[in-house]
Amino acid sequence: MSDEQHMKMHHESLDNETLFVVSQTFKALGDPTRIQILHLLFHDEYSVNGIAQALDLRQSTVSHQLRFLKNLRLVKYRRDGTTLYYSHDDEHVMKMLEQTIEHARHS
Repeated sequence: MSDEQHMKMHHESLDNETLFVVSQTFKALGDPTRIQILHLLFHDEYSVNGIAQALDLRQSTVSHQLRFLKNLRLVKYRRDGTTLYYSHDDEHVMKMLEQTIEHARHS
C-alpha cells in the first residue's frame, strides 16, 4: 500500500462522531477544574462533597463539572444510599492525563 493510500484510509476512518468525541475529550482536559477532579479520581472514588472539600470548590461547581465529564463517559458513579460516589471511567484518558501531568512536572 502506498503512503497516499495509507493516509487516505486513516483520514476516512475519522467520522464526524469520532472527531466530536475526540474534540470534547480534549475540551474536558483543557479545563483546570476538570483536570483537578479527574486527577483526584485517578486513585479513589469521592462523593460530590468529598471532591468539593478536597479541591476547595463549591458543590454546585463540582456537580456541573461532573455532569460534563459523565456525559463524555470519563467518570461514572455508584450509589450508596443517598450518596453518589464518583470514579474515573476511561483508563486511556486517565493514562494520557497522568502522562501529561508528568510531562509538565519535568519541563
